[in-house]
Amino acid sequence: MKHLLRPALGGLLALAVFLSPERAEATDFRLTLGGDYQINSGAFFHLTGAVDFIFVGPLSIGTRFGALLATQPNTFGVPLDLNIRFTPRRTPLYVEFLGGPWIFFQGDVFRAHAAFGFGYQGRSVSFGLEVGYLQPSPHIGLRLGWRF
Repeated sequence: MKHLLRPALGGLLALAVFLSPERAEATDFRLTLGGDYQINSGAFFHLTGAVDFIFVGPLSIGTRFGALLATQPNTFGVPLDLNIRFTPRRTPLYVEFLGGPWIFFQGDVFRAHAAFGFGYQGRSVSFGLEVGYLQPSPHIGLRLGWRF
C-alpha cells in the first residue's frame, strides 16, 4: 500500500494545480490554523488553505487542503475537503459544511472526514468552531483564519 502513496499524492497535486483557477478567477483565499481534539485519538493540529471557486450570492463552493500533525500516534497527514460555505449578507457570521478524504502517513492511509463549522468572519480575520467526524471517531476544534 505504501508504494502506491507517492504516485497517488503526485496525482492529487497535479490535479489540484490543473483545476486551480487563474489569479483573476480566485476571488477568495483563506489560510487557517486549527487545533482539534478527537475522541479516543488525542489532538491534531493543521494548517490549511481554502480557495472558493463558485459564488452564488452568499453561498460559495471550494476546496480546503493543507498539512496536519496528529499526536496519537505521532504522524503527519494531508487534509483534503470540499467546502460549502454560507456567509449571510450584512452579518459577520458564516456556516460551512466540509467533507472529503484525509491522507495519513501511518496506520489507515485514507480516512473519511465530514464536518460542520460556524463562526465569525470579519474583513480579513475569522474565528470559528468545527464539529465533525474523522474516521474512526468524532472531533471538535477551533479555527483561526486570515482571508486574502
